[in-house]
Amino acid sequence: MKNPSAWIARNVSRLRSAAKDQGAAAPAPPPRSTHERLAATLRRADEALPPRQLRRLLTDLQAVAAPQVSELEGGRSAQTLIDWYAQATPAQRHDLWLLMCEQFTPDVERVKHARQHYEAAAGTADEGQAEIGLRRALVSPRTRLLQRFAVPAGGMRFLVDLRAELLPLLRSDKRLLALDAELEQLFSTWFDVAFLELRRLSWDSPASLLEKLIKYEAVHDIRSWADLKNRLDSDRRCYGFFHPRLPDEPLIFVEVALVEQLCGSITPLLDEQAAPADLAKATTAIFYSISNAQTGLRGVSFGNSLIKHVVETLQTEFPRLRTFATLSPIPGFRAWLGKNAGTLLQQLPDKLRTELGRALQADAPQAAQLVSAVETADKAQALDAKSPVRQVLLHCAAHYLGRALHEGKPIDPVARFHLGNGARVERLNWAGDPSSKGLKQSFGLMVNYLYDLKRLDKHRTQLAQGQVPVSKEISALLLD
Repeated sequence: MKNPSAWIARNVSRLRSAAKDQGAAAPAPPPRSTHERLAATLRRADEALPPRQLRRLLTDLQAVAAPQVSELEGGRSAQTLIDWYAQATPAQRHDLWLLMCEQFTPDVERVKHARQHYEAAAGTADEGQAEIGLRRALVSPRTRLLQRFAVPAGGMRFLVDLRAELLPLLRSDKRLLALDAELEQLFSTWFDVAFLELRRLSWDSPASLLEKLIKYEAVHDIRSWADLKNRLDSDRRCYGFFHPRLPDEPLIFVEVALVEQLCGSITPLLDEQAAPADLAKATTAIFYSISNAQTGLRGVSFGNSLIKHVVETLQTEFPRLRTFATLSPIPGFRAWLGKNAGTLLQQLPDKLRTELGRALQADAPQAAQLVSAVETADKAQALDAKSPVRQVLLHCAAHYLGRALHEGKPIDPVARFHLGNGARVERLNWAGDPSSKGLKQSFGLMVNYLYDLKRLDKHRTQLAQGQVPVSKEISALLLD
């Protein structure tokens, strides 16, 4: 061997490379449960809190949930943890959530025994008592823990914000599902409509509250204070639901325009230079924006109750009002059409398909050609009522709203909300929203959902049977 040193160096380098490649290929170990971490001595590199701090945090949580201490004392302990949470890193907060999920579960043996007792007592005089026992066994210590966190002055705000922070991580970490489900169940009780206050928001409302309207508006962005003032003018109304533990935070709010007839375009409603409508002639209330303000309350339904309360309030103030309808976006239409246009084109009447082919200069019109024909606002605005492209899009939109269901419910989220409340699909409006957002969502199309107060229950029943309630105008556009 001429050069032993070079040979050694070369082979050591190869061994290192092989070890490195083998290490890179090795799968990462699964995350340890909090049970394993609490029993450990050392922290893994991917864990936020070391075992000693994790044990201390668990002790603090147990002090909050301890059944032998009063609600007030538990609330004081909760406040200490709320203060800690405000300074914690996202990873440390995640460790707190895991402790809540894994260390405050129902007693498995107690649940098993209670279930067996309930099954044995079924159909006997002891069934009721056995059911009570099973219900109590299923209540986890986590429930009491979360209830104690709601005791301090800012506790409700803390829990709502905690869930908002938790929600985006549920898909990647299934261990958190139990905590999310518990919070949603508690919120559904705490934020029941019986405990909410309907409040009108006006230009005279505190500036801090008006700023939140600007922040939370989710349908049509409020561009300026002048824009907001226009939406709160004399011919407008804005109402929100409030909770006594969150007195300055709207949970959901609705913007209403009082007009003389059904409105088909959002442009005049958002025109800051337009003169206020004559309230003496107003016969129609148009709900043109409904915004949920608290992400952490996702899954807690306010909309149905809000609309009912607002209708009652408006009828008291304006007895001439006869029509209650929305002017709504169709947020899922364009994406849905991109996936289904080919099938829908085959369902068109032969005459309309021929006219569309002639307009697109194609013997067999394709989905991409239809979409490109209305790609810009200028082209959409320029299409007259007899345009085959416009007619086809209206047919497709009617089919999307009136036929496209998933598990018996409309696939469009806005349609699902209003139809679930008992409204019906009333009218499609071409170029109703020519903004970039409107074009991106639905080629600028908007829809009116009509709340016929005498037929709400009928429409809900109809929808439950898998049939979307639609007007004659929409029915004529549906594709078989």
